[in-house]
Formats: sequence, structure tokens, C-alpha cells
Amino acid sequence: MRKTLMAAVAVCSLVAASAVANAQEKLKIGVMATLSGALTSGGEDGVRGVQIAAKELGNKLAGREFELIITSTDASPDSALRAARKLVEQDKVQLIIGPLSGSEGIAMRDYSKTVPNLVMINGSSGALETTFVNPSPNFFRFNSDGAMWMAGLGEYVFKDKGFKKVAVIGEDYSFPYTQVFGFALGYCRAGGDITQRQWVPLGTKDFGSVIANIPDDVDAVFLGLGGGDAVNFLNQYSQTGGKAKFIGGSIMVDQTVLSSKGAAKRLLVGTPSSGGVADAWDDPRWKAWVKAYQDAFPADKRFASPSLFATNYYNAVKALAIAMDKVKGDISDGGAKLRAELAKIELDAPNGKIKLDDNRQAIATTFITEVAELPNGDLTNKFVRAVPDVTQTLGLSLEAFKAVGLPSRTNPECKK
Repeated sequence: MRKTLMAAVAVCSLVAASAVANAQEKLKIGVMATLSGALTSGGEDGVRGVQIAAKELGNKLAGREFELIITSTDASPDSALRAARKLVEQDKVQLIIGPLSGSEGIAMRDYSKTVPNLVMINGSSGALETTFVNPSPNFFRFNSDGAMWMAGLGEYVFKDKGFKKVAVIGEDYSFPYTQVFGFALGYCRAGGDITQRQWVPLGTKDFGSVIANIPDDVDAVFLGLGGGDAVNFLNQYSQTGGKAKFIGGSIMVDQTVLSSKGAAKRLLVGTPSSGGVADAWDDPRWKAWVKAYQDAFPADKRFASPSLFATNYYNAVKALAIAMDKVKGDISDGGAKLRAELAKIELDAPNGKIKLDDNRQAIATTFITEVAELPNGDLTNKFVRAVPDVTQTLGLSLEAFKAVGLPSRTNPECKK
């Protein structure tokens, strides 16, 4: 009996030692960001958001040190899959923050199902399908999707700005489809008419034929562009001397564009838009986040204000930190307890309160804004109004929302 007792004690000691070792083992966290291609500036600012959060946490989650392994994508699904496989198979990460772009997110939803013990928290990708169609139990998104970021904008530009007829120019992939989908649902129900939609490849350099094809009889043009594409369009449009009014997609008027070099960006002054942040929101938590961002990097190594990407990546890390504290840093069960805690989080984020629905999709605030020029020449998104607690079905019943169909080049239709 004595030998049996001693053996049992030894086994318990080994189990305890193993648990301690697991608690002390350095975590490896993969970070996926678009660090090449048209959306590079967004990826770089997303990484800044992660770095600020990591510094605030002292590079520890629930007492466990963590290492960030940053890997580059180019906004394509294939590049996202390559990056994720490298992080999991070669770098042996236990957690992933990312990706950034819409179609990458759809690819990561599917990939995450093949690695069920891996916890993946979205970086900033905003395609509707990522969490609405066949959601993954280990993929969490603490930011709104692109349609949710448009909540209230269509009604605002129709009723307050008087834009009765608009054309659309957007990049030809899932996120701009989602943005136009959300905009059109509100705009067309209010009585607006979308008379033309032009879709261009991500990474378009020459917008000449697109600009020439803008109808003369529209009140405004909705621009669903981002990053380098947005800047290229503005530069080329300014050279034509065009006088069209614009409506901005969320990343068209993001600081990744408003802080770009050159004068063409001033064509956006007065442009109404909406999204997950408002640069000039007079809220203490937001102002504290702006200051933290500005203090973290020299002025020539950041934007005037944190971009949508920096904010979303920052929130992803902070949500992970809260959940890791709840499970005391223990993910030895394949992350089951961590996933349960992530699903319950109500994040008091710099851009408003965020909670998740049953598909692990954020319910959050949308901000309606207008681009304004500050006395120092910087451009900012002036706060107009907030639309709180926006859900993925945009106020419709689930059945009614499904009946609209999924975003595409032509859906939803919009006729007067």
C-alpha cells in the first residue's frame, strides 16, 4: 500500500508540474496582416494596434509571456491560407489574430474548421459571409462586418444630403460587395436609386476608363475603394478636374487614405461616410486611445489618428486578454474554455461597447461621419451621429434578411 500511495503521489506531482509548465510556457501568437499589395498601409497600422495592446499588457496574457509572430498577406485568400499554414505548421502558434481583408476572412473561416484547437480572432476583415454563412466555432470577430458599417448611411445621404441618384465604383471582391449591400439596403428603402455599378480589380493602377464612364446625371458617387486604390483614384480624378460629390465606403475615408501624401485627398472634404470609428468622436475612451496611439509612434511612423485597422486589431488583442484572464492562461484543453469565455465577452472598447451574437460576430456601434479639414491641414472624420447596437441582420428579421440574398456585384437591386 505504501508503494501504491507513493506512486500516486508521484503521478499527482507530475500532473501538477505539467500544469505549472503549461502555465509558464511562452505563448506563440500569430498575427496576419496585409503587408504587401493595395492594402499595405492598413496592414501596417493593424500591426501598430497589436503592438500597442501588447505593450499595455506587458507582453503577458494571464501571467504568461507571449511572442508575436507577424506574417504578411496580400489580401488574397491564397496568401492568407499560406500564412496561416506557416503559422500553425512551422511556427507552432496556439492563437492567431487576423486576417485583415474580406475574402481572406472567408478563407480563414474555412481553414479554422480544420484546426479546431486553434483559436482565431479576426483582425479587421469585414465580408458578411465570414460569420453569417456556415460560421466556424473557433473563429471570433470583434468588429462589425462591412454591411453593418453602413447602417444609417443610406438614409442619411438620401434625406440629409439630398442625394437621390448615385453611381458606385468599388473593388471587385467580397468586402466592397458587403459595403454596397449595406448601403443599398438603407438607401434604396429610403427612396434612392443606384443607376450604375463599376467594379475594378483590387490593385487597379489606371482608373481612366472608369472615371470616363461616371454618369453625368448622378448626385454623388459611392466609392468602395481602399488603400492604394483609393489614392490612385483620387489622384487621377483630380487631374480630370471632375466635380462629382462622393459618398465614402468605410476604408475610402479611413486615415490610411486621409493621411496619404498629396493634395488629391482633399477632394474628400465634405464626404459623408460611416464605419466602425469616428476620428473626432468626443468620447473619453476614444480620446484616450487616440493619445495612446499618437504617443506610441513618431508622427512620421503613424497616421494622424488610429485607423479602423489599428482599432480593430487592438480590440482583438484586448478581447483575448480578458478571456485568457478568465481561464488563468490555461489552453491545455484545446482552447475549449477560452472559446467559451470569448463568446461571453462584452468589450468596453475605445469605439464603443462590443458583444458577440450566437455566430461569434460583433454587435457594435456604427458612426456616421463627414470628412473635414483641421486648422493644421490634417483631414479627419467629423462625428455626425452614432447608430448603437447594430446587428448583422441590420434590424431585419433573420428570415427577411436571408430573403435579400448575399452580397454580390448586383445584389441587392436598387430601383426607384
